Amino acid sequence: MNSIHTRVKSKRTEHHLGAERDHFDKQQLSSISKAINSTETPVKEKHARRIILGTHREKGAFTFWSYSQGFPLGTSSLLCWKFCHVLHKILRDGHRNVLQDCMRHYDSLAETGKVWSHLHDKYGQLVSLYIKLLCKKMVFHAKHTDIPPNLEVTDDVLERAAGTDINNVFQLTVEMFDYMDVELKLAETVLRQLNSSIAVTSLTSGQCRLAPLIQVIQDCSQLYHFNVKLLFKLHACLPPDTLQGHRDRFREQFTSQKNFFNRAREMVYFKRLIQIPRLPDSPPNFLHAAALAKHVKPVVVIPENDEQPDDDDDEPEPLIEVSDAPTPSLQSQPQVDIFDQAFGPPNGGFDERDLQIESLKSELELLRMELEKVKAEAQRYVTQLKSQINSLEAELEEQRVLKQRALVENEQLRMELEATRRRNAEHESLQNTFLEADRKAQATEQRYNKLKEKHTELVASHAELLRKSADTVKMLSATQQTQEEVERTKQQLSFEVERVRQEADLKMEEQKFEMERLKRELEEKMAEVTRVKATLQSSEMTSLEVNNNMTALQAEKERLMRSVREKEAELSSLRQEAQLQQSSLQQERQRSSRELGELQSKLKEKTSVEEQMKKKLLEEQFTLLQGTIAEAENIIQDAVAKLDDPLHIRCTSSPDYLINRAEATLGSIDKMKKGHADYLHNMEDAGGLLRSLTQFSHLAAETIVNGSATAHMAPTDQADRLTENCRGCATQSLQYLKDLKAKNTLQKADPASVRVIVQKILHLGQELRPKGMDIRQEELGDLVDKEMAATSASIEEAVRRIEEMMNQARKDTSGVKLEVNERILYSCTDLMKAIRMLVVASTDLQKEIVESGRGGASIGEFYARNSRWTEGLISAAKAVGWGATELVESADKVVLHTGKYEELIVCSHEIAASTAQLVAASKVKAGRSSKRLGVLQQASRHVNEMAANVVASTKTGQENLEEKAPMDFSGMSLIKLKKEEMESQVKVLELENELENERLRLGELRKKHYDLAIVPLEQVAKENGDTPSLVQPTRPLSMSPKPSKPPLGRKPTLSQKPNIPSKPPLK
Repeated sequence: MNSIHTRVKSKRTEHHLGAERDHFDKQQLSSISKAINSTETPVKEKHARRIILGTHREKGAFTFWSYSQGFPLGTSSLLCWKFCHVLHKILRDGHRNVLQDCMRHYDSLAETGKVWSHLHDKYGQLVSLYIKLLCKKMVFHAKHTDIPPNLEVTDDVLERAAGTDINNVFQLTVEMFDYMDVELKLAETVLRQLNSSIAVTSLTSGQCRLAPLIQVIQDCSQLYHFNVKLLFKLHACLPPDTLQGHRDRFREQFTSQKNFFNRAREMVYFKRLIQIPRLPDSPPNFLHAAALAKHVKPVVVIPENDEQPDDDDDEPEPLIEVSDAPTPSLQSQPQVDIFDQAFGPPNGGFDERDLQIESLKSELELLRMELEKVKAEAQRYVTQLKSQINSLEAELEEQRVLKQRALVENEQLRMELEATRRRNAEHESLQNTFLEADRKAQATEQRYNKLKEKHTELVASHAELLRKSADTVKMLSATQQTQEEVERTKQQLSFEVERVRQEADLKMEEQKFEMERLKRELEEKMAEVTRVKATLQSSEMTSLEVNNNMTALQAEKERLMRSVREKEAELSSLRQEAQLQQSSLQQERQRSSRELGELQSKLKEKTSVEEQMKKKLLEEQFTLLQGTIAEAENIIQDAVAKLDDPLHIRCTSSPDYLINRAEATLGSIDKMKKGHADYLHNMEDAGGLLRSLTQFSHLAAETIVNGSATAHMAPTDQADRLTENCRGCATQSLQYLKDLKAKNTLQKADPASVRVIVQKILHLGQELRPKGMDIRQEELGDLVDKEMAATSASIEEAVRRIEEMMNQARKDTSGVKLEVNERILYSCTDLMKAIRMLVVASTDLQKEIVESGRGGASIGEFYARNSRWTEGLISAAKAVGWGATELVESADKVVLHTGKYEELIVCSHEIAASTAQLVAASKVKAGRSSKRLGVLQQASRHVNEMAANVVASTKTGQENLEEKAPMDFSGMSLIKLKKEEMESQVKVLELENELENERLRLGELRKKHYDLAIVPLEQVAKENGDTPSLVQPTRPLSMSPKPSKPPLGRKPTLSQKPNIPSKPPLK
C-alpha cells in the first residue's frame, strides 16, 4: 500500500509540475506577444516585468529566445525596434545567465542590424544603431564579467576589474569610451528624428521612440562615473601628453551627454518616469588630482509607478525579489526558490526534480571525465605526431644547416681578414707618423745647431765689443771702425733671427714663442749698441757706464745659456719617445704578420671544405633530379600502356575535362621551363625543377588517359587524331625527360615539342565540345541566386534613385509641374515596392519548389536536371530587373523634361508582362495547394495594379501639362477652310502610314528576337542528337500568353540598356 501511495503521489506531482510549466509558457508567450508587436506604442512595463521575472524563474532567457526567433525582424522595423527595447531591459534587469543565452544569438542579431543599416525606413536607421548598441553591450560584459550589464557596481569592483596593470586600465578606458559613443549616437539619432518630424512626446509614435532612452540614460550615467574614475587613475600613472586624446574624447562625450540630459529633462514624457541627474557645468580637470574630491556620482532615480490594469485577461502575479545580495534579516532563513515564491511550493512540499537534477549532475560529471580522457588521449596522439614531424624536419634541415654553418664561418674568416688588413693599414699609418716625427726631430736638431753657432758668434762679437770698449779711451781713432763692425754684426744678427723665427713659425709653435722672445732681446741689444754708438760718438761716456753695459751683457749671456740647456733637454725627451714608438710599431708589425699567416691558412682550409661540400651538394641535387625523372617516366609510360589496355575501352571522358587537363598541362610546362632555367643558373637548388617535373608528369599522364577516353565517344576521324596526338605527347615527353636525365644533354633540353602536341590535344578537345551552350549545367543554380540578388539590388537602387529625383524635383519645380512629378514618382515608388514584394515571394516559392522536388539530390543537381525551367526563371528575373531600371531611367527623363511620357507607359506595360512571365515560370513547378504560390499571385496582381497607377498618373500629368489652344476658324473663308481640311487629311494619312510601318517594324523585331532566342537551342539539339539528356527540344523560354511576342530571356543585363535603333523622323 505504501508503494502504491508513493506512485500515485509521484504521478500527481509530475502532473502538477507539467501544468505549472504549461501555464508559465503560456504566460510568457502572451507577455512576449503583447510587448513585441507591430503597433506603434511603447512597451508596457508590466509585460516587460513578466518577461524579466520569467528569466529569473528559469535562470536564463531560453524561453524568450525560443519565442522571439519566430518574429519577422528582417521585414518589420517597428517590430525589431520593440524587440531591441525588450532585450535591453532583459539584459539590464534579467537573470545573470541571460547574457550567456544572448551571446549564442549574437551573429544573427548583428546580421539583422547590417540588413537594416542598408534600408531607408522610418525605424530602419534606429534599429541598426540599437542593435549595434546591444552587440557592443553583450561583448563588453562578456569580456568583463565583474561588471554586470546594469553597470551597478561599487568603486572597489571597478578597481578590481581594472587591475593594477596600467595597460589594462588604458584598454578598459578605451572600451568604455566606445560603449558611451554607441549609447549617445542612438540618443542623438532618436532626438533628431523627433525634431525633423511632427511627432511630439504626447503621441504614442513619439513615446515608442523615446521609451528605450530610459535605459540609455541609466547606462550613460554609470559610464560617465566609470570614465571619470579611470581617467583620474590614468593621470596618476601616465604623463599628461600621453592622455591628451583621452581628455579630448571625454570632453566631446561630456558635451554630447550634457545636451542629451538637458533635452530629455525638458520633455514631459520623462518627468513622470525618471529623474535625470544634472551634470556639472564643465568637465573635471584631470590634471589636478584634487579635482577628484569634487566629483559627484550622477544618480538616476526611477520613481515608483502604479500602472492601471488594462481590460485584458492577464492574471495578477506576485512580485519576485531578484536581488542577488540577501538582506541581513533573511540570512538566517533558508533560501527559497524563486519558482516557489512566484507559484507556491509543489503539492505536499515534495519535488522529484531535485532527484532528477542530482542524477543529471552525476551524469554530467561522468561525461566530463570521459571527455577529459578523450582529450588527454588526443593530446597524446598529437604530441607523438608532432615529435615525429620534428624529427623528420630536423633530418631535412641537417644539410641546409651544415651549408649555412660553412657560409657563416667563411663570412667570419672574411671579416677577420678585412680586420687584419685594416690593422696593417693602421700600422703603416703609424709608421709614417713615426718617420714624420723623426724628420721633425732632425730638423729641430739642425735648427738647434744653427742657433748654437749664432750664439757663439754673438759671444765672440760681444767679447770683441768689450775689448773695443776697454780701449775706447786710448783708441779714439778706432771708434769709427768699431762702429762699422757693430753695424755689420747687427745686420747679420737681424737676418739670422728673422730666418729662425720664420722656420719656428712653420714647424713648432713652442720654438716660435722662444724666437719671438729672442727677437725682442736682440732688439734690446741693438738699442743698447745704438746707445753705445751714441756714447762713442759724443765721447761723453764714462768708463763706469761701459762697465755697467758689460755687466748687463754678461747677464744676458747667462740667460741665453739657460735657454739652450732647456732646448737640449726637450730634444733628448723627443728622441726617447720616438725610439719607444718605433720599438712598439716593430712588435705590432711582427704580431700582425703572424696572425695574417694563421688566418690565411684557416681560410684555405675552409675554402677547400666548402668546395667539397658544394661538389657533394651538386651530386646530391643531380641524383634527386634523376630519381624524379625516372619516376616521371614510369608515370607517363603507365599512362601510354592504358591506351592499349582492353579494359580502358569502356572508359569515357568529356571534352570539357580534357580541355581542363590540357590547359593545366600547358601551365605546368611553363613552370617546368622556368624551373629548368633556374636550375641551370644555380645548380645547387633543384627544388623548383623537381616540383614542376612531378606536376608535369601527373598532368601529362592525365591528359593522355583522358584524351584516349574522350576519343572513345568522338567521331572516327577526330578519335584517330586525338589518340595519335596522345601517343605523340607521351613520346615527346619521354624524349624531353631523357634529355634532362643526362648531363651532356641537360643544357639543350627544350619542352617546345611537348607544348605543340598538348596544344593540338587542346584544339581537338575544343572541337569536340558541344556548340551553343553558353552556360554550364552546374552553374545554373549559382546563376539563379545571382540573378535574384541582382534583381533585388536593382530594385533597391531604383528606389534610392526615385527618392533622389523626388528631392531634386521639389527643389527645381513648383506648382502644377511639382504636383505632376510627385504623383508620377509616388506611383513609381509604389510600383518598386510591389516588385520587391514580388521578388521576395518568388524567392520563397523557388526555395519551396527546390526543397520539395530535389529529394536526395543537391540543389545544383536539381537545377541541372530542370535546366529549361531554370533558364526560364533566370530570364524572368532578368526581365523584371531590367524593366525596373528602364522605368527609373524613363521617370528621370520625364522629370527633367528630356523624355516622353509614352516611354514611361511602355516601361510600365513591360514590367507587368515581365512579372507575368516570372509568375508563370514559378507556377510551372509549384504545387497546386502551395500557399506561397497564392502569395506570389497576389503580389503579381498588386504589381499590375501599381503599373496601371503609373500609367494613369502619367496620362493625367500629360493632360495637365499639355495646353490645348482653342480652335478658332471664324476668320477663315470657305476656300481657306477647305484647304486646311485637305492638309489635315494629308497629315492624317501620313501618320497612319507611319503607324502601319512602325507596327510592321515592331513585328519584325519581335520575330527576330524570337528567332535569336530559339535558334541556338535547336542547333544544340541537332548537334547532340545522340545525347538527348543534355538538350530537350521544347518551346521557347517565353511565358507570355501572346504568341507573337518574343521571350524576354535574351534581354541585356541590368548594367546595360537595350540597343534599340532610333525611330525615323516624321516627314
